[in-house]
Amino acid sequence: MNHRHPILPVRRAAIETGAASAEYAAVTACGVGLGGVLLKLLTSDWGQSMLKTIFAFFLKMLGIG
Repeated sequence: MNHRHPILPVRRAAIETGAASAEYAAVTACGVGLGGVLLKLLTSDWGQSMLKTIFAFFLKMLGIG
């Protein structure tokens, strides 16, 4: 018979620590990349025009603009 030894909780926590760190690093990298794309998009001429159009629309909806 082939019996497997269960992994002790302390050992399991040590194994999962590296995985959690890698997941945080991947999510952080994705967030920074998305932020960079949004910054580049919204600071371009097209992005500025789009923002002005959206704000004008909402102000018109509220009856302010």
